[in-house]
Amino acid sequence: MSKPGYIYLVGAGPGDPELLTLKAARLLDRADVVVYDRLVSEDILDLVNPFAERIYVGKSTGRHSLKQSEINTLLVHLAHSHQHIVRLKGGDPYIFGRGGEEAEHLSLHEIPFEVVPGITAAAGCMAKLNLPLTHRGLATGVRFVTGHMQADAMPTHDWRSLADPNTTLAIYMGVKTMPLIAGKLMEHGLSGNTPAIIIENGATPEQRHFQTTLDHLCTDLDRMHVNPPCMIVIGRVLSLADRLSLPATRYMVDDTDQSISVLSDKALHYAKTA
Repeated sequence: MSKPGYIYLVGAGPGDPELLTLKAARLLDRADVVVYDRLVSEDILDLVNPFAERIYVGKSTGRHSLKQSEINTLLVHLAHSHQHIVRLKGGDPYIFGRGGEEAEHLSLHEIPFEVVPGITAAAGCMAKLNLPLTHRGLATGVRFVTGHMQADAMPTHDWRSLADPNTTLAIYMGVKTMPLIAGKLMEHGLSGNTPAIIIENGATPEQRHFQTTLDHLCTDLDRMHVNPPCMIVIGRVLSLADRLSLPATRYMVDDTDQSISVLSDKALHYAKTA
């Protein structure tokens, strides 16, 4: 049996191609095949080797192009027919990206792989608004929390622990389950006046963000017709928004008014030759 190819589980970051790591850009340029998710932007796909095969395996609520088990099987199959396979995921592959499940399957089948981290949505979206996730005197920790439901079962969390006022909560995939999440947090002692922010399509040209409070969060989600992908952040650290945050729901790459720009020629040259 011939030696299998190498698979890279690569994080594409939150959306802005300039937040892609140099290693990720280099791997995309050298890939034989790229297996990518729904939240990978076209600007990032433009960095893929033009001769590489592209396979879309995106998922959205209730609509999967392939089941996770089928994606796992596909990766093993590709490892026996290609040499350099990039499994490209939005954000970081190991933070609510099911990268761990794919890594387990590859390990089981003795397929060599490497994980290339990406900027997770919570960090990327907040940074785009000039906001921290932790801050001395306001937030001594941050929790990444999923609001996703499994088989119509509501998310189960240690609500008392999550209701800690000294912790920032970054909630992924929580639009539909926010009534439960907000209710449980207040039920377990987190003040309804706790600041919150809704970030839709974070780190993309379509980004919108809305400041609110925990007790008005669900009403504002409905009122503003917010749809996934959406990051919801709750915590006292958001009291800094008036001093630090961007005043509008405008997407910015740098100090210019340009639309999204791709990696600079110098950086891309380094990524390709490193």
